[in-house]
Amino acid sequence: MPPRRRNQPGNQRQLNEAARLADRLQQAGYTKRDIARIIDRDPSLVSQFYTKNKGAAFVPALRQVLAAVETGGITELPELAAIAARHTHRRTTASGARARVRSKAVLITPTGSGTGRVGAQAIASGSARLRPLIAEAARRGLRLAFTVRLAKTGYLHPSGSPTDSPGIRRDVIQRADHTEERSYGSAQTGGFDAADLARRVDAAGGDVTAAVHQWLVETGRIRPDAHIIHLEIRTWRPR
Repeated sequence: MPPRRRNQPGNQRQLNEAARLADRLQQAGYTKRDIARIIDRDPSLVSQFYTKNKGAAFVPALRQVLAAVETGGITELPELAAIAARHTHRRTTASGARARVRSKAVLITPTGSGTGRVGAQAIASGSARLRPLIAEAARRGLRLAFTVRLAKTGYLHPSGSPTDSPGIRRDVIQRADHTEERSYGSAQTGGFDAADLARRVDAAGGDVTAAVHQWLVETGRIRPDAHIIHLEIRTWRPR
């Protein structure tokens, strides 16, 4: 069962039904990221319940989930997600066909080359715009590399250490604000399997920042309390 959190609900008179239901779930101890996992969407969409008046299509599912929590005693995310799935339906066109999902274009060339970058604001919300790029790279069987920027004190190894990023001969970018950019993976060293990062992102509820941060911590490259402030993903087709 998720831990209880003391969240303050928003102004109920100004919130739409989806946001009000999301507020009640947060009062029951679930985060916006939990709610996103329950309805199988990105966390950014849940935030848009509040900022862009979205979420009407998820109201039936959220009502059923809330009832399951408050009266049915069901608390585990997989069970709640199964309940939501039975009440979540994609939009249809006038002819009754399933509508295409609106999303930003994923710019990956026929050769597999693609790049996505996010700064501090996007990183704070999980770098959601990078998820389609990673998912498409995984679908195509591509390789990828990434560059992160964080405080120098957040790294565990000295600049240029072969232990930190072996095989990459490049200048580490050091900035005046005492942060540093380092790259992990390249076409020369083989990079990383995009499918592996995609699985990590899925396991993190769609949070690309958290998935990359976890990998850096697990592999002994950064401190657990380090904060990523810039993230870039690059893809290519393996030779």
